[in-house]
Amino acid sequence: MNDVAANISKIKQQIPAGVILVAVSKTKPVELLQEAYKCGIRDFGENKVQELCTKQAFMPTDVQWHLIGHLQTNKVKYIAPFIYLIHSVDSWKLLQEINKQAAKHNRVVNCLLQIYIASEETKFGLDKQELMEILTNSELQSLKHIRILGLMGMASNTSDESIIQREFKNLKQLFDELKHQSFAQTSMEILSMGMSGDYALAIAEGSTMIRVGSSIFGSR
Repeated sequence: MNDVAANISKIKQQIPAGVILVAVSKTKPVELLQEAYKCGIRDFGENKVQELCTKQAFMPTDVQWHLIGHLQTNKVKYIAPFIYLIHSVDSWKLLQEINKQAAKHNRVVNCLLQIYIASEETKFGLDKQELMEILTNSELQSLKHIRILGLMGMASNTSDESIIQREFKNLKQLFDELKHQSFAQTSMEILSMGMSGDYALAIAEGSTMIRVGSSIFGSR
């Protein structure tokens, strides 16, 4: 069994049923993605639009592509024809653009709203006020070509697990609050949090989707 297969097998044994594993394949060659595909992986995550589009052309059509990196509005048109889930929606303007480009292909594109939970200024994301401004915007119901399926967050890059745990706990609390409310084009189904270094903590705090790269494909 090669490393990719062994790594996937190990991770699958560690995660409960109902938690979706997204294999983050940024900077990795298509050959490694194909190995992961043979092991049953169908969800692949990329950071950059150009790299995602390049790899998409070489992979089977049943792959579900996830854009997990920061997305500029002028790049949406390139992924609108095929993207499965955009994790990194962090503005009303971006949501409008995704809707506009999805409409051109008669698609409904799934989105997660990225929440700023870390203590680092380098991370993107919405604060609670900005989040609520989007969800309560009267124009949201007119965006028929997007579907908000939940939230995404990236914890601080720290070795202090108590900080990471607190950030995940806060995001889960927000997710649960929103679950009990009704917003247009929205159903809170996915909580995307946890990466190679902290996915066990994230799952313990209620994550339903983890984004794992180096633990599958090796470090960059």
